[in-house]
Amino acid sequence: MKIKLIFPVIASLLFLFSGCSKKEEPARFFDYKYKKVLKEARQEAYFYQARNFVPGGSIAVSVDGKLVWSEGIGQVSTDLEAPAGRKSCYRMGQISQILTSIAFYQLVENGKISPEDDLAKLLPEFGTKKYPVHLKHLLTQTSGIRQPTEDELSYRGGNSFRDASKAVYNDTLLFPPGMYQFPTYYAYNLLGAVIENKEGRDFSRIIKSITDTLGLTSVVPDNPLITVKGRSAYYDRNVVAQVINAIPQDIRYRLPSEGYLSTAEDLVKLGNALLSSTVLSDSVKAKMFRLPFENGDFRMRWGNGLMFLQMADGTPVIVSRGLIRGSGSILVILPREKIVLGWLTNLNDDTEELPGIYLASMFRDFIKK
Repeated sequence: MKIKLIFPVIASLLFLFSGCSKKEEPARFFDYKYKKVLKEARQEAYFYQARNFVPGGSIAVSVDGKLVWSEGIGQVSTDLEAPAGRKSCYRMGQISQILTSIAFYQLVENGKISPEDDLAKLLPEFGTKKYPVHLKHLLTQTSGIRQPTEDELSYRGGNSFRDASKAVYNDTLLFPPGMYQFPTYYAYNLLGAVIENKEGRDFSRIIKSITDTLGLTSVVPDNPLITVKGRSAYYDRNVVAQVINAIPQDIRYRLPSEGYLSTAEDLVKLGNALLSSTVLSDSVKAKMFRLPFENGDFRMRWGNGLMFLQMADGTPVIVSRGLIRGSGSILVILPREKIVLGWLTNLNDDTEELPGIYLASMFRDFIKK
């Protein structure tokens, strides 16, 4: 009698606990409503990585806030033959500047800072220059501060972006601020130092409060001293363009400018947050999509970590690109159509730019039909 009772109990428990195991997400995700365009877009993405010998990458696309495509292509480690996937993490490069800009505009919203503030007054160690550098000049890469030298690009003086920025404290500006756009990671490093001073806490903690609020769980500093789940290996090209393992480097000394990691899906989440997040205030979102100032002598395209462009037919497109050793990345936002594309790879795209805008336009054309 006891034996007859035990078997049904065991069977019930097995059935109950089998449903408690965490269901793994599929390696690829497709919305088959977009089957036709997905076939063409996937072909283009695969061909791009193959012809440029990119070991691996991950791509994701959303339409009107809904994920319609996400997958990995190739390998995140050729040594381990580990496939790229939806949860693979790569260096964001200059796309990190979006996070710094959000933190800045949140301070603006709270009345703690202004784009018109003088950098020398907020960061006295920067020193007084012939022309005042305002924070708006850092946001738009019009500061006149020089680009890093080859030695500074391979900085080995620690992981402090504040210490690394000391290299430009005694420099003369290349031109009066606001005259030209001349990108340098020192601009956002200095902006990060100002944000730290105003907030009174570590920059990485400030950004973590933003990424936690937005649900960007994979967006973390690229710290080589700890394990980051899903982090890709990094690759580079030698003098004859062969793909090789990149020289290991701690890039946290560029944290506010280039130092974060992300998955493709979290990159898409970030783009959607700029479009329609209820967490970011309307004021912050509006400021992110507007240049802090205009120069009538030339058309400014960069600001807040974004490029403001137009397609051939006049469709507005907002782009952020990352170009750094060991990674190529692109975030594309079509604000009218609410299409967002994120694509990251483990080899920079200095030989041929990631065709992210083209892929986003394929989805736009499909929706219009």
